[in-house]
Amino acid sequence: MSPTLVILAAGMGSRYGGLKQTVPVGPGGESIMDYSVFDALRAGFGTIVFVIRRQMQNLFHESYGAKIEQRVPVLYAFQELDMLPAGFAVPEGRTKPWGTAHALLSAESCVCEPFAVINADDFYGADGFQKLAAHLRSGSPDYAMAGFTLEQTLSEHGSVARGVCEVTEAGYLKSIAELTGIIREGDGIINIDAAGRRTTLTGKEAVSMNMWAFTPAVFAQLNAVFLRFLAKSGTSLSAECYLPTSINELIALGEARVKVIPSSANWFGVTYRADHGRVARSIAQLVSSGEYPARLWA
Repeated sequence: MSPTLVILAAGMGSRYGGLKQTVPVGPGGESIMDYSVFDALRAGFGTIVFVIRRQMQNLFHESYGAKIEQRVPVLYAFQELDMLPAGFAVPEGRTKPWGTAHALLSAESCVCEPFAVINADDFYGADGFQKLAAHLRSGSPDYAMAGFTLEQTLSEHGSVARGVCEVTEAGYLKSIAELTGIIREGDGIINIDAAGRRTTLTGKEAVSMNMWAFTPAVFAQLNAVFLRFLAKSGTSLSAECYLPTSINELIALGEARVKVIPSSANWFGVTYRADHGRVARSIAQLVSSGEYPARLWA
């Protein structure tokens, strides 16, 4: 059975200043998602699941989904604020989504085979898709994560959030720390947390860019993690249940093993509107070198 690709595309794009999932970056008007789907199909993925907000459904389908549906089976899952377990309710005034772990849980009814998960606004490159597809086809019960190098994943225009990883000698994820204020400072890289504490980073750290490989067993595990999150932070207007943090919790509990698969591809993404030019130039270079056709879907 071909693996499925789940694309988390429900983000509000607050730092970007608008809906960035379908912004053109390729020479033929392609979005980053187009390149992700193109690479996934080349790697052997057989179904695409888009996680979006319900209010985006018609616009998303008309502007993007319809052309993909001509090439591969497509399913839609909806991440909504009020999609919560019994006993919990959305606190008054909250508009922020519950995070990437909650987004993935939104897709549970759409997935019954081994699958990969990615963000809609990150360009991962073909290498990661090929390696995760091979892992998913291997029949291994272990989960997997594509590992990128921190210094190659930063924005020139502001802070970013990254899951900084500690990896065992055997190549498995030991722990992952979600740092949400990573920024270049002069020739160095630092993280500034919510309390203003500064941590110096080398830039060589392995980081998660939310490119994961799972079996469907992860859904029951994430449901349990999300329940614990809500019990602790369910009244917050801004707290989010991040997928890397949730996987870190499962590892700490001995409930999951995650193989870290280094990717040789260059990552880039659109966090801020000013990132757009750099992404478009990077893709133009890849097209010029022959890694992608000038028109993906011609």
